[in-house]
Amino acid sequence: MIVYRGSSIVVDKPRILQSERLLDFGTGFYTTTNKEQASHWALRVAVRRKAEMQYISVYEFDYERAEKELKVIRFERANEEWLNFICSCRSGKSITEEYDLVFGPVADDNVYATVQLYELGVLDKDETIKRLKVEKLYDQVLFHTEKALSLCSYKEFIVLEGEK
Repeated sequence: MIVYRGSSIVVDKPRILQSERLLDFGTGFYTTTNKEQASHWALRVAVRRKAEMQYISVYEFDYERAEKELKVIRFERANEEWLNFICSCRSGKSITEEYDLVFGPVADDNVYATVQLYELGVLDKDETIKRLKVEKLYDQVLFHTEKALSLCSYKEFIVLEGEK
């Protein structure tokens, strides 16, 4: 399986990093199977870091081996289980179940606004899920442990031009 990471730098040596922000699936190395999504991430990172360049780093990931050897959590869509998981991660609460790899929808700006309304109690769970179903959701793949990351090997990078 090919996965991508958009950034203002080439990431040829992926690492598990603690972000200063609380993210959808917690600590780890985030990628996506969607090149367009990686391009959007590269632009966002470049703007945030005031960087001139944008790149997509490309990796080969042995998903079949991961399914056999790792603890994998996979969310096929934005449902109640996914909502509970990302709300827990974004609030800084630790996930009691240990996992190596997480697959699932990414909460983009529109989705995150809906999730925030849910967290504030403005929307109930049913209304939140209903609103999430109409959003076009890209995926993200989080490598949460070194064991998972060992199945991901760097292949190449793509320079994005004229995106800024």
